[in-house]
Amino acid sequence: MGVIFILIVASLFMAVAFLFAFIWAVRNGQYEDTCTPSLRLLVEEDAGLRITTHSNESTVKTTEP
Repeated sequence: MGVIFILIVASLFMAVAFLFAFIWAVRNGQYEDTCTPSLRLLVEEDAGLRITTHSNESTVKTTEP
């Protein structure tokens, strides 16, 4: 019976630790822009392409005629 209480306390401690880690990550901007870095790999900078983000959607627009 004592083992159950130890496991409950340990799981609560781990849950609180993960909650604080998540809050820290959000406050430090880890989730600000998750789409644009992956699109930068696909677009060459000298090709005249520009990545613009509007709300939660990312689009690739060409600046060439």
